[in-house]
Amino acid sequence: MSERQSPNIITIGFMLFALFFGAGNLIFPPQLGQAAGDNLFLANLGFVFTGVGLPVLAVLALALSGKTNLQSLASQVHPKFGLVFTVALYLTIGPFFALPRTNTVAYEIGIAPFLAGETNNFALLLFTIIFFGISLYFSLQSQKLIDIIGKVLTPILLIVIALLIVMAFINPIGEIQEATDLYQNNSFFKGFQEGYLTMDVLASFVFGILIINAMKERSDGSKKQIIRATMKAAVIAAVLLAFVYSSLAYLGAVSVEGIGYLDNGGSILAAASAYYFGSFGKVILGFIVIAACLTTSIGLITSCASYFERILPKISYSIWAIIFTIFSAIISNFGLSTIIEFSVPVLSILYPIAICLMLLTFLHPLFKGSKKVYQYSIFITLFISFVEGINTSIIKSKWMDELFTSILPFYSVGLGWFIPSIIGGVLGYVLTRKS
Repeated sequence: MSERQSPNIITIGFMLFALFFGAGNLIFPPQLGQAAGDNLFLANLGFVFTGVGLPVLAVLALALSGKTNLQSLASQVHPKFGLVFTVALYLTIGPFFALPRTNTVAYEIGIAPFLAGETNNFALLLFTIIFFGISLYFSLQSQKLIDIIGKVLTPILLIVIALLIVMAFINPIGEIQEATDLYQNNSFFKGFQEGYLTMDVLASFVFGILIINAMKERSDGSKKQIIRATMKAAVIAAVLLAFVYSSLAYLGAVSVEGIGYLDNGGSILAAASAYYFGSFGKVILGFIVIAACLTTSIGLITSCASYFERILPKISYSIWAIIFTIFSAIISNFGLSTIIEFSVPVLSILYPIAICLMLLTFLHPLFKGSKKVYQYSIFITLFISFVEGINTSIIKSKWMDELFTSILPFYSVGLGWFIPSIIGGVLGYVLTRKS
């Protein structure tokens, strides 16, 4: 690409980082750090694998596939599957879970600490209106999204986050403690599963389209040049994400001695900010959280509204944006803990399917895009991930959980789908060769 276009790669790289670095990315690493303790390295490695590596690979898979949207990519399995999976993914990272979570986290960490006494329902309502009002305004200015996020909000956000991280390295709150029971064994796989909660692999199929389209609009180059530029932007985002995640996990790990074990990552960040900066720390943390959540919220509303306008064009983009904004505002009132609790079974089902689809997209040339390979691999993955999802919900089936644990490798660490998905793909390939 030309020298004139190079700054755009940096801007888009910052945009991709900002879109991924939302509510979950901020609150989960410190919590993982506290729990992982002296097993921090492996646990964080697992978290970074799902929180950075897989989302970046998904963006590259989209670029390599040449597909213009997720539905066409998923339709390589079957057109009906493509529609159902894409709708489920957009609703999950949109109005059902991720969008309400951005507002709830922003309020509970960025606003609630400044209020006297118990959390005020009216204050939450007022904040929700303002938060989603700002998100809706910028989502309706979608053509300015790259400049708004990449050039303004992201650099400010990084500077503020850097203040807290630098203090954690210069003056640790305490020594790293022994790992808790959950991280005594299989800490890598536990961190791997914790990365699901960020929803970044799911979001990458959506945000990746924004990035690739931005590259196409700002370049007259060939597909190979666009892929190369996308890789550069993805590397920028990956380096930033890995550094921030790891630093926040370290902050959590060294915080136990001084502030004790706390219930969630938001409380850890609040206590750490107060430790280092006193009352001013609350202001810093509040800005970090609100800025991070706003950038993600804008991107999610934009992406979801664009997709649903495409499949149901009788309803305009603006109306869809308003619908998703209002629905998300309502769901936000159920609270952060409830939103996360209900999201876990859904993510346990969707994540393995998304990872499998991504891997098949990379391997597509090897099996010449055989539908049988896609179908056997994906549907076996779907069956096992559905059982895993059920067993993370309130309707857990003990006998099925015990059965799958005994017959499926890695099922106990949440990866029971992996080997069967490979077997399914191989079976599909053999049947293709015989037909």
